[in-house]
Parts: sequence; structure tokens; C-alpha cells
Amino acid sequence: MSAIIPLNEFEKAHISERQALPEQYLGLSDAEMDTRIMAARKTLGDRLMILGHHYQRDEVIRFADHVGDSFKLARQVASRPEADYIVFCGVHFMAESADVLASPHQQVILPDLAAGCSMADMVAPDQLEMCWEELTQMGVTTRQSSGQAGVVPVTYINSTASIKAFVGERGGTVCTSSNAAATLKWAFARGKKVLFLPDQHLGRNTAYKMGIPLDEMVVWDPNEIFGGLDPGQVAHAKMILWKGHCSVHIRFSAKQIENLRKQQPGIRVIVHPEVPWDVVQAADDSGSTEYIIQTVKESPVGSVWAVGTEVHLVNRLAHQVAPERTVVSLDQFGCLCSTMFRVSPNHLLWILEELVEGRVHNRIVVPEEQKHWTKVALDRMLSIS
Repeated sequence: MSAIIPLNEFEKAHISERQALPEQYLGLSDAEMDTRIMAARKTLGDRLMILGHHYQRDEVIRFADHVGDSFKLARQVASRPEADYIVFCGVHFMAESADVLASPHQQVILPDLAAGCSMADMVAPDQLEMCWEELTQMGVTTRQSSGQAGVVPVTYINSTASIKAFVGERGGTVCTSSNAAATLKWAFARGKKVLFLPDQHLGRNTAYKMGIPLDEMVVWDPNEIFGGLDPGQVAHAKMILWKGHCSVHIRFSAKQIENLRKQQPGIRVIVHPEVPWDVVQAADDSGSTEYIIQTVKESPVGSVWAVGTEVHLVNRLAHQVAPERTVVSLDQFGCLCSTMFRVSPNHLLWILEELVEGRVHNRIVVPEEQKHWTKVALDRMLSIS
């Protein structure tokens, strides 16, 4: 039986229906799923590679061959040319990037097509086209000449392939939270301004840490004419930040940090740079997912940490990665990435057992007309240290 599910634009272009999880994969015990997943993995052998993002639930990520943030996992795609199937336990934009970087014979599979990203949905191709045109009308040079452009586009990896392709074709690149600072340095060596999308907070926090003052940053609202800005504001700005955000990370606040410090004097606070600017300023440290893991892991035994990022990673830090430290979520209720959570062990089992039978479901294929420039943008990202 099939169910009609709302799809993003990419999925609408390639599938008309999303197949519901077959009934026989519902209500299974954890023990049975574990046994069957392991059996399917063994049968598929080297033909299979499973990638797992840090925000995945434990019941899924334990089966991953490689665990990491978007940047780390992107680098793993080329590491197993013998794998015919790359099962990406993450969200849609990550699987798209994997498809672009994969070899022609490799098929990238997303266990649940409903695993998307609200941030990635905050920038649409037609909105970006309009922004680019309006920037030109406001006097910003959008074409490179004499070795330097007026503006260089940079998109966070949390964006669709169509946005990455747009950026790549116009001399820009992709970044992750791991290499955002290096990417901005790369961009400013090629242009006077950076159009940073879709997460305004990562752009603002990274640029501010590099010494760019807040009054040289403006927010472009795609729902307003000329982004809601006047030519003078754009002319003065070095950073043009797209009005987008992560629904998980904007839940953290400076007030939470203030309250925790009162309750637990001496606690150290580390946050992801997708949080608002004032939260980074109130914290002791900030950095990418990999940076957070390494910092907490290498801290003195007995250290007490509050971590401002997705709750599955925080719990994994507390119980597996750094068990001799006290690690709590900055948000007492924990911040869950609900779309990442849609990938369940039931979905993973279904996908793997179908692969054993020679049937491929939920394959992610980036259209050929987008693939070239998306790869150009991703290759630039991978080349920036």
C-alpha cells in the first residue's frame, strides 16, 4: 500500500508517491531487527557502505561503517569504490551530495525519503535567481572581472543540489561548519563581498570570529523586494546573510546559559555555530560537531559540560564518547532533529533486505543538468583546508 506524502521539489521531480514502510517491518523487536540487519550486511559484504550522521539515533548509527558530520561523510564517499550501494543514514541534501561525489556505478539510497531539512528548504532556486538579479540592480558586481568579483556566493552544505549548482556555476563554493572560516577566507580572496546561505547564524558567527564587525553584515530576506535592504546597506556590507536558520539550534538561548551557570558554577558551555550570535558570545567555546566531540573528549576527567547541539549527539557524548565527564544538553528538554529521526532501524532493515533481493528503493539521483556544477562546488569545498 502506498501513501501520499508531501515532497520537496527534488522528490516531486523524480517520484510521484513515497512507498509506505511495508507492514511486515512494523512492530519488530529490537533484537530481531539487529539480527536481520547484521545478516543483510554480511550478505551484501563489500558491495555495501552505510554512512551515519552524528544526529542519527543510536539504534541506527551503530550499524554505520563511517560516522561523522556532513564534511567528514562527504570525504568518505570516494573511499570505497568497490561499494555498489551507499546507504546514507542522514537527510536528503546529504544523500544528494553523496550521489554527486559517487562513482557512476554506485547507487545512493536514503532509508526514508521524508528525512529532509527545513533549513535547506529555506532557499529555493527561483528566490536565489531573484536575489542575484536584484544584487546586480543594486550595483553589486556578480560577474568576476580582473580576478575579483563584487560578490562570491557560498552555500552551507545544508542546501539542495540545485542551490549548490547555482553557487558552483557562479564561482562560489560549499562549506560546512568544519571549514566555514577557511571557506570565507577563500571567498574574500576572490571577491569583496560574500553572499552566505542559507544559515545566517553560521555565516554571522564565523565572520564575526574572523574580525568582521556586525555592522558590516546584513540579512537578505527572500520574501521582501531587494531583500528588504537599500543599496547603501548592501554597498557597506561585507557579508550578505540569507534569512535562514536551523530549527534545532535556534532553540538555544543565552538565558539558558545564564541559568545553568547559576545552577552549576564552573560548568563549561560549548555550542554549535548554527546557534544565534548572542548564544555563542555567552558560551565558552563554539565549533563544528567534530570540534565539539574532540574538545569534550580531550577535556580533563571530571569536567562538566553543557552542549548546545542536537540531543542524540549530546547523549552519545555523555554515555559513549566521554563517559568520565558530565555532559548535559544546554536545553533541559533536549533539541531533537525530527527529520533526522525519521530514519529508523525498521527503514534500514527494509532497505537492506530489499537490496539482498536485488531491489533498490529510495535511490537519490541528482539530475545531470545540476550534477556538473554541484560537483564543481563540492570539489572546491573539499580542496579548501
